[in-house]
Amino acid sequence: MKVLLVEDDPQVARFIMRGLSEERFVVDVATNGEDGLHQATTGSYDVIILDVLLPKRDGFEVLAQLRRAGRSTRVLMLTARDAVADRVRGLEGGADDYLVKPFAFAELLARLRALLRRPVSEEPEVLECSGLRLDVRRQTVARDGCPVSLTAREFAVLAHLVRHAGEVITRTRLAEQVWDENFDPLSNVIDVTIYHLREKVDREFPVRLIHTVRGSGYVLREAPVPEDR
Repeated sequence: MKVLLVEDDPQVARFIMRGLSEERFVVDVATNGEDGLHQATTGSYDVIILDVLLPKRDGFEVLAQLRRAGRSTRVLMLTARDAVADRVRGLEGGADDYLVKPFAFAELLARLRALLRRPVSEEPEVLECSGLRLDVRRQTVARDGCPVSLTAREFAVLAHLVRHAGEVITRTRLAEQVWDENFDPLSNVIDVTIYHLREKVDREFPVRLIHTVRGSGYVLREAPVPEDR
């Protein structure tokens, strides 16, 4: 699962990022409202943790702009403001939950997991394509009814390919959508992940689904592609 954390306090940001990373979340961090809004509207996130008191744009404005842009990404507002009026403003503005600082990480994690159990209207809980069935909420995969065991990262890559079946996905796009901002562009981790996915998803089946388009990227479809390997 990929999380965008919009928080200007470095200590709080490190605390949350460390805890979520240990729970196998992929976390991007923005330190002001303008950067947070840009990342939220151009990236793909399962949930956004949004502080209210931010430089450049406050959290309420970021949330309003996000909803006006038609983005229904789940939003957990995080703030030191504990007045009822502030909580009401956040929830009525489109936030899905509201957590007041200081907080226990266990509560933050529980609230995030509760939000992730809520379906987002723009995407189904189950993705299906060419015999593949991905349950997004349960993080399970099957092909032609046979269970396939994947790591969290492998699941995220496969889900992105299924969502965009038939479309060539570049390594840069995969890095931006599935890995965090510390991804090393010189690393071969994407190629290794694709290799493992092929071993698990394709090897035991007569029709290959994951193809490489040399010099371009990867595509999920039944028909082979030119210069596939």
